[in-house]
Amino acid sequence: MQLIKYILQNTQISEKSIINTVQLLNEDCTIPFISRYRKEMTGDLDEVQIGDIVKYKLQFETLEKRKTAILKALEEQEVLTDELKAKIISSNDLITLEDIYLPFKKKRKTKAETARNQGLEPLAKIMMGQRATDLKSIASKYLNKEVETPEAAYEGARYIIAEWINERTDIRNSMRYQLEKFAIISTSVIKTKSADEKAQKYQDYFDFSEALSRCPSHRLLAILRAENDGFIRVKIEIDDEKAISKIEDRIINSKNECAIQIKLAIQDSYKRLLFPALSNEILVLAKEKADDAAIQVFAKNLKQLLLGAPLGERNILAIDPGFKSGCKVVCLNAQGGLVYNETIYPNAPQNDLKAASGKISSLVNAYKIEAIAIGNGTASRETEQFIKNIKFYKDIEVYVVSEAGASIYSASKIARDEFPNYDVTVRGAVSIGRRLADPLAELVKIDAKSIGVGQYQHDVDQTKLKNALDNTVESCVNMIGVNINTASESLLSYVSGIGPKLAENMVAFRSENGAFLSRNDIKKVPRLGDKAFEQSAGFLRIKNGKNPLDDSAVHPESYAIVNKMAKDLTLKISDLIGHKEILQKIILENYCTSTIGLPTLKDILKELEKPGLDPRQKAKVFTFNQNITSINDLREGQLLPGIVNNITNFGCFVDIGIKESGLVHISNLSNTFVSDVNAIVTLQQHVIVKVLEVDIARKRIQLSMNFN
Repeated sequence: MQLIKYILQNTQISEKSIINTVQLLNEDCTIPFISRYRKEMTGDLDEVQIGDIVKYKLQFETLEKRKTAILKALEEQEVLTDELKAKIISSNDLITLEDIYLPFKKKRKTKAETARNQGLEPLAKIMMGQRATDLKSIASKYLNKEVETPEAAYEGARYIIAEWINERTDIRNSMRYQLEKFAIISTSVIKTKSADEKAQKYQDYFDFSEALSRCPSHRLLAILRAENDGFIRVKIEIDDEKAISKIEDRIINSKNECAIQIKLAIQDSYKRLLFPALSNEILVLAKEKADDAAIQVFAKNLKQLLLGAPLGERNILAIDPGFKSGCKVVCLNAQGGLVYNETIYPNAPQNDLKAASGKISSLVNAYKIEAIAIGNGTASRETEQFIKNIKFYKDIEVYVVSEAGASIYSASKIARDEFPNYDVTVRGAVSIGRRLADPLAELVKIDAKSIGVGQYQHDVDQTKLKNALDNTVESCVNMIGVNINTASESLLSYVSGIGPKLAENMVAFRSENGAFLSRNDIKKVPRLGDKAFEQSAGFLRIKNGKNPLDDSAVHPESYAIVNKMAKDLTLKISDLIGHKEILQKIILENYCTSTIGLPTLKDILKELEKPGLDPRQKAKVFTFNQNITSINDLREGQLLPGIVNNITNFGCFVDIGIKESGLVHISNLSNTFVSDVNAIVTLQQHVIVKVLEVDIARKRIQLSMNFN
C-alpha cells in the first residue's frame, strides 16, 4: 500500500495536501514552519492536521518495516508463496499482519510441536475432516513408544488442532470483536495488602467491575497502577460458554467422535491459547487508548500553562517561602538577571517580622521593584500575608506563582550552568520570579512531566509522552517567537530547525560577538546552514534591529514583497508597520507569485499591523480567602476564590490557597451537560467554587462551580 493512500484512508485531508506535506517533511521541514510558511503547498493545513500526517507516515513506515522483516523470515523458511506474499503486502495494520505470520512464527517448544514430532499430525487432520467413523481404530495406527494409547493419541492430536484454531484469523477476529464489545474488567484486593496505608487511595478498586469499553482512561490507568503497586488483581472476563460456542459453530459440522474431540480441542485452545493472548491484547490496546487520552490531556494543559499570562519585563522580587529554613529572596532585573539574594525569617519559629519587613522594604527601594512573586509551596499563605502587611512607598503587585517543577530545575545542569556560584534555594527563587515575567521562557527549562499538569504521566508510554510534550513546547515557542538576543539555550533549542547543538552555538556566538543586529547575522553561527536558517528565521526576533521586519513573523523570504508594497505606496517599510489604514489600501492580488499566494500575503499584512504582538494575556493579581489556611478550615457550602491548576477528562482541580487542591467533577462544572472539560475552564483561570464535601482523612476536597 502506498504511503499517500494509507494517510488518505486515515484522515479527511485532501490528496494534494498530503502529497505536498509529505514532500516538505521529507525535506526536513518542521511542523511549525510548514503550517506558518507553506500554506499554499499544504492547502492551509494547521499544526494538528500536519501532526496527523506525521503520525500516519510513521505508522506506515513501521508497518512497511515489519512487512519486510516478515517476508525475509518466510523466505528463509522457504514457505513464502505468491498468495502469502500478496496477503502480507496488502495488509494495512500490524494486528492483521501478525495474524498472517502467526502460523509461521518460530515458537518455543509447544505441546503441538511435541505431538507433531510424535507423528500425530495426520490423525489431527483426519479428526478435522470429521468423516471418520471408527476413530479409535484409526488412532491405534499412530501408537508408538511415546504414544501408548488411543487416548494419548487423541490428546496429542487435540494439541495440534488447538494450535490450528488459535492461528485462524477469522476465529481470532471473532474473539476480538467479543472482547471489544463485551469484555469486563474486574479487580479484587490482595487481602494481605488491604490494610496497607498506601493501598487506601485505591480502595475504590478493592472490589470493582466495569465494561472495559466504558472504562475511562483515568480509571483504567489508576487500576493498572494499583495492580503494578501490588495492591489488587486485575482480570478480563467475557462469557466463556458463548465464546466457545461461536468457535464451535465455525468448525464443527458433524456429530461423530471427531466432533467430540474437536470440542475438547476448542475448549483447550480457548482457555490455554486464544483467551490469554487476546484478552491481554485487548487490555494492551485499552491501555494504549488510555495513554493517548492522558497524553492529550497533558499536552492541552501544558500548552495552556506555557502560554500563561506573562508580566513582561519588570524588576521582580521573588520569594521561595519557608518556615524554619526561612524565605529565600532574590531580586531580578527586567531581563531576568539575578542582582541580589538574601534570606529572611518572617515565619515561625523565628517570627522575625521587623527585620524581614525592613529588608524587603529596602530591597524594593534599592532595586526599583515593580512586582513581587511568591512561590505557592510551604508557608506561601503566611509569607503572602506578611508581604501584604508591609507599607511600600508605591503600589507593588503581589503574585502567587506555581512552584511545580522548580526544585527539578534548581538541581538541574541547566540551573548549575546558569548559576554555578549559587545553591539550589537561590536558583529555585529565581525560577519563581522568572515564571512570573515569562512562563514560557522559564518552563521550557524543566522536564515537562515535572510541571504537574497531567494525569498519570508516569504510567503512560514514556516515548509517546515525550514526543507529544516536545511537540507542544515546540508549537508554543514558535507561536510566540523568540528574542534571539535574550533567549536561553533551552528556549532557543525549541525554535524550528535549531535543536540543542545549534542553540548552544548561538549562545556561544552571542557571548563572544555581542548581540545579533539582523536576522542575516544568524548565518554567521557555526554549523547553521541554509536549511536551518530557512526553518528558524521567521521565529527569531531582533528587537530594535536595522530592519523592522526582523522583529516580526514575516519570513526573510518575503521581505522583497514587503519592500515592493512599500515602494508602490512610495513609503518606507517602517511607515507600513502599525498603520492599519495604509495597509488596507494594499491590493494583495497584485503581489501573488508562483510560490506566495493570498494565505501568506494575508498573514504578512496581519503581522505588519501588529508586528511581534504577543498573543498572551497579561498576568493578573489574585487573592485567596485569607481565612482559609488549611483543609481543617473548610466547611460545606463555603464559596471560595480559586485558580484552576490542573484539568483532566473527569473534571478540574482548583487551588484554593491550601496544600490540597479540590476537585470539581465534570458533573459539577455547569448546570448543563459537559462533554469536554476544556470547553468550560482553562488552566490558570480564576474561578469561584463551592465546597461540597471535605474528607480530611483522605485529604480530598469536592468542589462545584454549579451553584447558581
